[in-house]
Amino acid sequence: MSVARLRDLLGDALAGGWCVGYFEAWDQYSLEACLEAAEQVRSPAILGFGAAVTDQGWLDRWGIEELAGLARRLAEAAAVPAAVLFNEARTVAQIERGLAAGCNAVMLDSSHLPFADNLAATRQVVALARRHAADVEVELGHLPDARAAEPAGAKTDPEEARRFVEATGVDALAVSAGSVHSMAGGAATIDLDRLAAIRAVVRVPLVLHGGSGIPADAIRPAAARGVAKINYGLRMKQAFLDGLTAAAGAVPAGADIHEYIGAKTRRDVMVRGQERVRELVAGLMQLYGSAGKV
Repeated sequence: MSVARLRDLLGDALAGGWCVGYFEAWDQYSLEACLEAAEQVRSPAILGFGAAVTDQGWLDRWGIEELAGLARRLAEAAAVPAAVLFNEARTVAQIERGLAAGCNAVMLDSSHLPFADNLAATRQVVALARRHAADVEVELGHLPDARAAEPAGAKTDPEEARRFVEATGVDALAVSAGSVHSMAGGAATIDLDRLAAIRAVVRVPLVLHGGSGIPADAIRPAAARGVAKINYGLRMKQAFLDGLTAAAGAVPAGADIHEYIGAKTRRDVMVRGQERVRELVAGLMQLYGSAGKV
């Protein structure tokens, strides 16, 4: 199957009143888990990786090409429509490399910039992406981060959102409406009135980052107000670690190590972590409404 366009996946979700999940992967095991979950429940997929919580030295040395190439190959072999996203790149140079390596959707981490600077940087990214027939997501407003001592954020202004989308031609707009980055416990309060106000003046699909803290009962109302994509990451890593830790603790003394590292069987401790991620993602695809849409 050919690699799907992000704009098409989100357009279908927007029209149908459901959401596509972007489940942020970090290696081969997590990318495969996301795709396997999508194929299991017959959901469209957005395969990809992000720069926000990854060492920049590793990314800039070879990580961008490594992860983009792997995600692209998986998307090309997928039994469901799958796009390839480089999420929250730190620089335009990283965006260029991601596009060249096979990503067909990109997002620059520019929400912290003043409006005019964010707009200028986004226009540059859109121009680059169009040369590769790729789509662009951008964030306006700024999400708080639960890892910060004093989480701070700025909710998206609807009128600024209208002006920004019209001036840049982006394909999707990530908004700040109550969700929180890296929320390990508890639930965020989603500002549905703000989402409705943004949707009233912005026609492109809306995106919510900080999916780990978005409560289940907010998903359908958010989708009804233009949200077509939800980013989810932190609790995937926790699920992977839990599975890996449990499996590693059960390895018997004197065991043949080849059976437990790199075997790709259920004895492989990395595969046990992968299984936990696949189960989590499949359940979220059901929650978001994308399951059965292929």
